[in-house]
Amino acid sequence: MSRPPSEPPGLSAAERRLWAAFPTGARVVLGDDRPAGPLPERIVRAEVINRLLLGAAETRSGAVAAVRLRGAYVTGRLDVSGGTVEHELRLERCRLVEEPRFANARTRQLRFGDCRMPGFDGGGLQADGYLSLSGSEIEGEVRLPRAQLLGGFRMNGTRITASAPDKWALFSGGLVVDVGMFAQHAHITGGVRLVGAKMNGGLFMQGTTLSNPGRIALDAQNMVVENTAEFSAGFHAVGTVRLRSARFNGILSFSKGLLDSGDPARMALHASHMVCDELLLWPAEKIKGRVSLSFSRIDLIMDHPSIWPDELYLNGTTYQTLRGGEFKDRLSWVSRDPEFHLQPYEQLAAWYHGIGHDDLARKVQLAKLRARRRKASPINRAWNLVLDWTVGYGYRPWLAFAWFAVLLAVGTVVFSLDHPKGIKQPAEQPHFHALVYSLDLLIPIDTFGQQQAFDPQNWSRWVAYALIATGWVLATALIAGVTRVLRPN
Repeated sequence: MSRPPSEPPGLSAAERRLWAAFPTGARVVLGDDRPAGPLPERIVRAEVINRLLLGAAETRSGAVAAVRLRGAYVTGRLDVSGGTVEHELRLERCRLVEEPRFANARTRQLRFGDCRMPGFDGGGLQADGYLSLSGSEIEGEVRLPRAQLLGGFRMNGTRITASAPDKWALFSGGLVVDVGMFAQHAHITGGVRLVGAKMNGGLFMQGTTLSNPGRIALDAQNMVVENTAEFSAGFHAVGTVRLRSARFNGILSFSKGLLDSGDPARMALHASHMVCDELLLWPAEKIKGRVSLSFSRIDLIMDHPSIWPDELYLNGTTYQTLRGGEFKDRLSWVSRDPEFHLQPYEQLAAWYHGIGHDDLARKVQLAKLRARRRKASPINRAWNLVLDWTVGYGYRPWLAFAWFAVLLAVGTVVFSLDHPKGIKQPAEQPHFHALVYSLDLLIPIDTFGQQQAFDPQNWSRWVAYALIATGWVLATALIAGVTRVLRPN
C-alpha cells in the first residue's frame, strides 16, 4: 500500500491509521478500554501526535482536521510547548506514559477523556476551546498558571492524586476560565490552588471531594466568580477552604456539603475580606473547624444554628439580610469569637433596627455590654453589674423605677412602724407622712422638706441611711446608663 506524500516513514500500523484519519478528523479506535500495558497493536508514539498537531500532515478541503484517538498506549512525551495548534485534540481512554506539556501553547479545544497520565503542564496555555480532563486519573500535578481557557474547563469525575503531601494536585495562578469550570463528582487528593482565578461562567464542584487533611484543601484567594460558585450537593472538603479576598458576583453555596478542616485548631472556611451577593452556608453537618467571615461584605447570609462551628469570627462583617435562626440563636452567633469585638453586635443591632425590631436591637446592645463586662477589670466589672441590675445599662430604665418602687414601699412600712423624731419646734413641725418621708430620702435632693424635719431613731436609722445611699446609686446609674445609650462610643 502506498503511503500519502506527507506520511513519514517508520510508522506502525496504529500510527498509520491515525495519520490517515487526521485530515477528516475521523476517530481512530484501538480499543474500548484503557490499556494497562504497552500492547504492540495499541502503541502510538507521542511524537507522531505532536507532528500532526503542529501541521506536519496535509489537510483536506471541506473537512475539519483533528486528532481523535481512543484506547491508545501513548509513549514518549506529548509536547507542543510554545507552539500554535490549529486542530482539536481528543484522546479517550488512553494511557499516557509521560506528562503532556502544553505550556505557553495556543490551541483549539483539548480533551483527555477517561485517560491516565502522570500530570499535565498547561502553564500559560491559551485554548480557544475548552480543556477537558473529565473522567481521567492523574497521578501528579495539573499545572495551569496564567492559562486562559475560553471554552471552559471540565474535570467532571476526574481523580487527581498529588505526588506528595506538600505538593499541589491542581496548581494555578491567574487562571482565566470563560463559560465555566465544571469539576463535579471529582476526587482530588492534595491541595487545589486557584489564587487570582477569574471564573467568568461560574464554578461548579457539586459532589466533589477535596482531601488534604490539616492543610489547604482549596486556596482561592482573590478569586473572582461570576454567576455561581457551587460547593454543594455532596461537596466534601477535608482541609481548609481559603476564600480570602475572593469576590462572588452571585451565589456562593455550601448547601448540603461538608466542611472539615481535618484539625480542630485549623480553619475549615477562611473567607475573610470576601465580597459576596448571597452566601448559603448550610452544609449537611456541623462545620468541623473554625470559620472566619471577618471584614467580608455579604448582601444575604442564609445559615442555621445546627451547622455553626464553636469558633466563628465575624468582626468587621457586614450584611443586608439574615435568614435562618431565631433571635437567641443570633446572639449565640455573634458571641462565638474567642476575642470580644463590638462590631458584630453593632451590626446585628443595626440589622434588627433596620427591619423594624427596635426591641430586639436594644437586647443585642445589652448583650454586647454584658459580653464586654466579662473582659473588664474587677472594679469595672462591679460597676457594670450595678448598671446592669439597676437600669440595664440604660436600655431598661424601667428597672430603676421598679427598684425605686420597691424601696419606697419598704421605707413606707418601716417608718410607719417606727416614726422618726421631729427636730423642729412644734409650731414649725410639718405633719409626718411615711410615704413622703421615704420619697424624700430616696431623691438625692431635699424635695418635700420631710428629711430635714425628722430624724430616724434606733434600727430604722440604718434603713434611712440605706435609702439615701441607694437613691444616689439609682440616680447615678440612671444618668450613666442613659449617657451610655446616647453616646455609645
